[in-house]
Amino acid sequence: MKQHAPAAMRNREPIAEVLAEELPATGTVLEIASGTGEHAAYFAARFAALEWQPSDPDNRALASIAGWREESGLPNLLPPVELDAAGTVWPIGRADAMFCCNMVHISAVTATKGVLQGAKRLLNEGEPLIFYGPFVEDGVITAPSNLAFDADLKRRNPAWGLRRLEWLDTLAKKQKLARTRRVAMPANNLMLVYRKTA
Repeated sequence: MKQHAPAAMRNREPIAEVLAEELPATGTVLEIASGTGEHAAYFAARFAALEWQPSDPDNRALASIAGWREESGLPNLLPPVELDAAGTVWPIGRADAMFCCNMVHISAVTATKGVLQGAKRLLNEGEPLIFYGPFVEDGVITAPSNLAFDADLKRRNPAWGLRRLEWLDTLAKKQKLARTRRVAMPANNLMLVYRKTA
């Protein structure tokens, strides 16, 4: 039932270091597209004062998340909820922070737009929406490995592919979200922090 993603083990600590600087001290963090659930279990243990709400649209992922949650025994790791980011009806109406890891490039653009629209609905002024993953940036040379990854993604599904950071910034601004931080991460990934504006 539990699934494993090797990358989750490799990137969880660098991600946690940034999250420690950006997440609120208390409250509920909504994780979008939690996948295997390994991150959810690790971050819930790392940030014990926060309630961690995992979510995913896929039944296999939800079962895996539930397995990791059961094994962890963590009281602040909430049961996973089915959430289609592109949908207009979400199973949660409020969050103090949102985290979305490695989803933007392996989903249709409607999913990313949905996450931004959801952040506008769920977050209060100043609260963060945090993305992690590979992006393409104006004026920054794209790593050959990311170019190859982008080509592979588009072969697998024409709706997938690395997105431009400037595109995300523009979409975010329309939902009253302003980027406050860009952090270069291992393996040519980025963490991007957006905060709700007035």
